[in-house]
Amino acid sequence: MSAIATIQNETLRNLLQELNIPLYEPSANVLALVSVEARFIKDLKINVGNVLNNSQYLNRKESLLLALAVAVNERYTILQESFSGLAKEAGASDAEIAEIIACTALMSTNNIFYRFRHFIQKDFYNNQPAGIKMSIMANPVLGKEFFELVSLVISSVNGCEMCVSSHEKSVLQHGSTESRVFEGVKLAAIIKGLITVLS
Repeated sequence: MSAIATIQNETLRNLLQELNIPLYEPSANVLALVSVEARFIKDLKINVGNVLNNSQYLNRKESLLLALAVAVNERYTILQESFSGLAKEAGASDAEIAEIIACTALMSTNNIFYRFRHFIQKDFYNNQPAGIKMSIMANPVLGKEFFELVSLVISSVNGCEMCVSSHEKSVLQHGSTESRVFEGVKLAAIIKGLITVLS
């Protein structure tokens, strides 16, 4: 019997089944919500389903790859494995999965560095060459537009104003739309909320 079969909330069980995580052991957060039949569980299931399956400007593979990036960024292995598998089912290659991980790691690096520069605003720091190798950005497997969208989404999660502004401008220059940006950031926000509940 799978671990989720023991969860007494049908909505949560269905969400976990849709995410293909049958061995999930309920966190303290989940148990607190289930114990009072919190209406938020239904909202969460609807929100997650909408961003992964009903996006108007992102296809399912793109949605799952963005969700994977958030799971990698938040170091939440359960969802990282889930979204990797679901993304592959939706047509993602091993190279695309690997590049999502690499892009997320690069943004984690850049977000710390550039956020520091932005906070301090001293000429000395701003005039020093970053010296951070970023060759992955030159010819990404994911394509420039989507790579920039992933970069923007992760920068939004990490709260780097300078990186968010830079990547928002870049993603539009590479042919994206504000609607795709909006849906990408909304997806990240909802997956971050999902991680908060599940972890």
